[in-house]
Amino acid sequence: MENHEVIGFIAGFGTTFAAAPDLYAILKRRSAQGMNPTMAGIMGIFQIVWVYYGVLIDSMPVIVWNIIAIVINTLMVGAFLYFSRAKSH
Repeated sequence: MENHEVIGFIAGFGTTFAAAPDLYAILKRRSAQGMNPTMAGIMGIFQIVWVYYGVLIDSMPVIVWNIIAIVINTLMVGAFLYFSRAKSH
C-alpha cells in the first residue's frame, strides 16, 4: 500500500464514522427524535457518487470508506423510519 493510500484510509475513517455516534444514540434511546433523515439520505446518495468516483480513479480508500458510510446512513434512515412508525402506532 502506498503512502497516499494510508493517508486516505486514515482520513476516510474519521469522516466515515462521524455519523456513527448519532446512529448509536438513536438505537440506544430507541427514538429518532431530532434526527434529520433528509440529511442522511442526501449524504447516502452522494456517497454512492463518491464510490463511483473511487472506481474511476482506482482509489480503494475512497471506495471502501464510502461503502461503509452508505451502510451507516442507510441504517440511520432505516432507524428513523422504524422508530417513527413505532411511535405512531
